[in-house]
Amino acid sequence: MTDLERFSINQMTVKQLTLPELAAACRDLGVGNVGLWREPVQEYGVEAAAKLVRDAGLHVTTLCRGGFLTATDPDARRAALADNRRAVDEAATLGTDTLVLVSGGLPPGDQDLRAARERIADALAELAPYAEAHGVRLAIEALHPMYAADRCVVSTLTQALDLAERFPAHQVGVTVDTYHIWWDDQAPAQIARAGAGDRIHTFQLADWTTPLPAGVLNGRGQLGDGSIDLREWQGHVEAAGYTGPIEVELFNEALWARDGREVLAQTVRRFTEHTR
Repeated sequence: MTDLERFSINQMTVKQLTLPELAAACRDLGVGNVGLWREPVQEYGVEAAAKLVRDAGLHVTTLCRGGFLTATDPDARRAALADNRRAVDEAATLGTDTLVLVSGGLPPGDQDLRAARERIADALAELAPYAEAHGVRLAIEALHPMYAADRCVVSTLTQALDLAERFPAHQVGVTVDTYHIWWDDQAPAQIARAGAGDRIHTFQLADWTTPLPAGVLNGRGQLGDGSIDLREWQGHVEAAGYTGPIEVELFNEALWARDGREVLAQTVRRFTEHTR
């Protein structure tokens, strides 16, 4: 595929656009791939969203997000598993084969990261066969360690792969996201490990800019604005055998305050400038 054929715009990058507005902007700019988020899709209607993107000729590269599987309370655990099954159903309806998992942080008062990861493995043992039956792969995303307490106890690709490799590769793999792994000097070797096992289920780009905003969640920088050598990381995933879509996922208040079509057009330009 050419560079732009591989480009996918994650819905969160331009969340100020409604789903119909996003579909129209993609059509006008020649963008053929989108990564969708559950909340706006549910608000629009899952079946209606599937028809909209299908009629627009868009390929849904991923659905974000499942996960949050670390609860110790039995009722909370059952609710999380049920919600993840719904997420699998939604992914299948939208026509994507990849559900991204943000695994979840520590429950209140808990300090045991290892036990939390084991609870994720227990949940995956129930969810992975269900996902396979619906033609959906689960992609564990490692998040930067600053999110370990409240959002994701899986902080490195090593940890993500240690979980994923308990299951067949066509059921569970990983998300490689530059924003979360660029600091880790073990990550290139882990990308190679993931590629050798056919476990790179999606590749996402975002840049690292400072200072981080309050709350740190919405600090993902526009491509080329920060400290990450994006071409280098693309080289790592391609050397590992990945040739699929490259999704740009940015959480950024300044971008959200701008015209969404303008942001999408800028993101397309930056993608062509900062990828191979």
